[in-house]
Amino acid sequence: MSEIEHPQAKAVIAWRTPEEGGRKSGPPTARVYAATCVFQMGSDKEVHPDWPSGATQLSILVQRIHTLPDGRDLAKIGFIAPDLANPFLSAGAHILIMEGPKVVARAVVQSLLGDSPR
Repeated sequence: MSEIEHPQAKAVIAWRTPEEGGRKSGPPTARVYAATCVFQMGSDKEVHPDWPSGATQLSILVQRIHTLPDGRDLAKIGFIAPDLANPFLSAGAHILIMEGPKVVARAVVQSLLGDSPR
């Protein structure tokens, strides 16, 4: 995939370093990166002992726009099943991007795009 056809939002993404438990190869270099994610909702960690790996996960698509001066990425994001993401998607929403049970990045939604709700 070379581009997200219908991105739902723009987000700032902070990729974890390998020392922090992130990707050993560093941030993805693919034009569009696909992974799983969970929306961080309040005190989920206290309610679900196996959180976030045991939480309901969605498939996310990430397309980097550019790297910010502080090293984080500004990116367009979309979801394989947008209707499942829409109830949680809003400016300021926090998303954990995962590979298997491992959190590799944290994203904060900056703005909604196109036909996204709200």
